[in-house]
Amino acid sequence: MASPLIRMLRDTYPQAHIAWLVQDEGADLLSANPDLDEVMILPRRHWHELWQHRHWLMLAREIIGFTITLRKRQFDTALDLQGLLKSAIWARLSKARQRLGLQSREGSGMLMTRLINAPRDDYHIGSEYRHLADRLGLKGAFTMHIALSNNDDQYGYRAKVSFGPYIVLCPFTTRPQKHWFDDYWVQLVRLLRNKKDLIFIMLGGPGDRLAAQKILDRNDLDIVDMTGHTSLRQAAALIHYAELLVGVDTGLTHMGIALNTPTIALFGSTCPYQETDKDNVKVLYKKLDCSPCRRRPTCNAEYTCMRSLKPTDVAMIAQELLEFS
Repeated sequence: MASPLIRMLRDTYPQAHIAWLVQDEGADLLSANPDLDEVMILPRRHWHELWQHRHWLMLAREIIGFTITLRKRQFDTALDLQGLLKSAIWARLSKARQRLGLQSREGSGMLMTRLINAPRDDYHIGSEYRHLADRLGLKGAFTMHIALSNNDDQYGYRAKVSFGPYIVLCPFTTRPQKHWFDDYWVQLVRLLRNKKDLIFIMLGGPGDRLAAQKILDRNDLDIVDMTGHTSLRQAAALIHYAELLVGVDTGLTHMGIALNTPTIALFGSTCPYQETDKDNVKVLYKKLDCSPCRRRPTCNAEYTCMRSLKPTDVAMIAQELLEFS
């Protein structure tokens, strides 16, 4: 959702050296972006392994070495878009003279030279980044963008040629209260299969394979399981060439909106946005007295908010979007 800032920064400061510091798992989404001069990868997973194996001296050396490399860039400005202590620390260690913190939490504001608070009650996608762009006077339109390489694009195109028209399913996310139910996914596939002759492709990360198998074991349908078998950019390419994406509050669903793929986003315990400014996107969210509960559900694992989103309703909206596309 912060991706528009890259192009807007480039349009505003065409001669600037623009670098993005990112944890290793997210680097794939940035490395093909032509408006970035540099992607600096923070090897969090490797450092975590060193910590677990008590290689503390090696860990300290690597952190010090990375800090020295960061400081050699002599950055003028650091934008802390995450607004957490772990991101603010690196902004501070960069020794950038100007450090702007967005929506700073966990005491991270103490490490910033300027704080910018996100607006309240703004339900546009990426509202906090839109506000930041406005406060910084950045040029250009706020448009999400996932940069794909030629190889990535060919990967998606070959899938479309091989499978024919297909729908992407993105059922997996980090917290159970954000999940739709397995039997709902099964019902949805059956409903849509009866209306359209389409293939279904399931996407997710390597850690989602067991959850994917539970869905696959409970239905008699031919779903192409790509869970854990693609890079992030390959997943984005599959989404780009899809007829429709149906997903929960997860990064892959947001990528569907960025790639202008017709998308149905299913929200319950969270509702990061309701307005996307796109006619081919439908956000389904039924606000209850207890919602959004975010990380503290009070329903004893009933997840009533997600259960209220019925497969028949989703299938009807899917049919409308498929005809629209």
